[in-house]
Amino acid sequence: MCLTGTDCAGGTGGGGISKINDDVLQNILGRLPALTFASAACVSKSWNHVCSRFLTRPKLASALSLNPSLQEAVKEVFDKVLSEPIRPQFAIAFIGVQFNLKETHKLITEKLGGEIPIITNAASGIIGVDAKTNVLREVKWELGDEDGTNCEEYNTVSNLNRGIVLVVGFVPGLKLAAVPLIRPKKGNQMAMVDKFVIDIMNYTASVSGCTSPTGIIMFGDQTIDMKPVIAKMDHAMPEETTIVGDASGNFLFRSGDSSHSYSGDLYFFDAVALVFARDKAKSHGIGETQFYVTLSTGVIPFGPQLTAVSVRMKDQGCSWLSASMEGYHEILGGQDLLDSINEVMDQDEIDESPDLYIGVTQHRECSIGSVQLRSATSLAFYEVLGGDNQYFVVDGVGIKPGDSFLFYHSDSETASSSCANVFEDLEALKTGSNDKDHRDIIGVADNGLKKEVFGGFIFSCHLRGESYFGRPNVDSDPFSLNFPNVPLAGLFCTEEIGRDSPGSSAQREGQEPSFGRCCLHVYSTVYLVMSYVPPPLEL
Repeated sequence: MCLTGTDCAGGTGGGGISKINDDVLQNILGRLPALTFASAACVSKSWNHVCSRFLTRPKLASALSLNPSLQEAVKEVFDKVLSEPIRPQFAIAFIGVQFNLKETHKLITEKLGGEIPIITNAASGIIGVDAKTNVLREVKWELGDEDGTNCEEYNTVSNLNRGIVLVVGFVPGLKLAAVPLIRPKKGNQMAMVDKFVIDIMNYTASVSGCTSPTGIIMFGDQTIDMKPVIAKMDHAMPEETTIVGDASGNFLFRSGDSSHSYSGDLYFFDAVALVFARDKAKSHGIGETQFYVTLSTGVIPFGPQLTAVSVRMKDQGCSWLSASMEGYHEILGGQDLLDSINEVMDQDEIDESPDLYIGVTQHRECSIGSVQLRSATSLAFYEVLGGDNQYFVVDGVGIKPGDSFLFYHSDSETASSSCANVFEDLEALKTGSNDKDHRDIIGVADNGLKKEVFGGFIFSCHLRGESYFGRPNVDSDPFSLNFPNVPLAGLFCTEEIGRDSPGSSAQREGQEPSFGRCCLHVYSTVYLVMSYVPPPLEL
């Protein structure tokens, strides 16, 4: 029985079973697990009609399992997410690196079929509600054997790297597809970023009549620098399109749309975007699904503003910089500059060993194909690795002479404070607050109906968590405390994609006020909240 099938009822029913009161029948059908529910919809037209009443509102179902057996873990999460009626339109799985990625993806696609987009992504930790205990868990692992081949023998260490969070979603009124960023294996081996953006726009236009997706959940390959990709998407996509995800994952996907199927023999897949687009054929009886993004930052700027004087690449993937400071003519030596930065941190009595970054303001012209877009300013973070007498070195490329930058360091107090601000954001979303400090967070729709939050995703830096804050579940608290019974799933990663929504806490606080918007973060936690606005008819 295909969970994602459409109306398959052929008969009209007969005998006593057809005389069951619709309300009674609805009560019975609403208690069925998803597979049985899908079968019931095929019994008769009247049963199918009653079943369809459950399929007018969006639904997210998620579950976590830490069972060290891959097959048992997959069974546990499927038993949970399919324990109630749902017709999946997409599925996302976050798994531990000790689970074989290919085998896990195969098990999931075999269960759900190939008609819907499915993404399986290996992570350094997972967040979700345990399928057995119904307890919210934040689980981080030490990265070890990433090939997942040692599945026959389980020991204490490898068990810590085994687990899965599975999410299946039903979002009526939206169409979905997984669109890949491809890179040819032969010839010009450059990632086809313009094609990627155009493919997303073309798919959206084909199903919605416009080129603006409602939202995008992205996964980038850990070997690829996603900064230019995310920057181009930010420039090309309208403000109302939410973009979140993991920029440093290890993923497999099934598109769910034949037009985005490419041979793995011909292409590398550098990223994949799960695109949510409005359905132009949406029924009048279906409300609107909306996305809201907010984030908790974990770095703080300090020291003077500097300017890159020269930029060299001596090692693959690293940039060697010399810098100057406004008001001074001489070029600052790399190690001398780092020594001065360390002195500033000592004077500020920073008693931990923070990670050091530079936040670079980049003014860039941008085009998609032959179309020239507006010039844009963005903020990109680069980890500081060290220095010598002339240069200091950062991880990453893309910095140009003349770019200005500030130093940033990780800071748990900043992270805790911004988590509190996220809590207030989501509390306002829950209550429909009209408080002037939250005037851009609209908890009540234009038609006067209150938004109903039905699910959420969290993408959190693996350097955060219990050891960072000193207590568990800090990153999931803003969501779980405001929406305690709403399905939630997330992962820990090394680069968090998050294009915050207008009016979120980061924008209200003026984070990076004149330095450009940052969409690829460090030491942050990104929250995606999915809500539903009923149609006026439901009044």
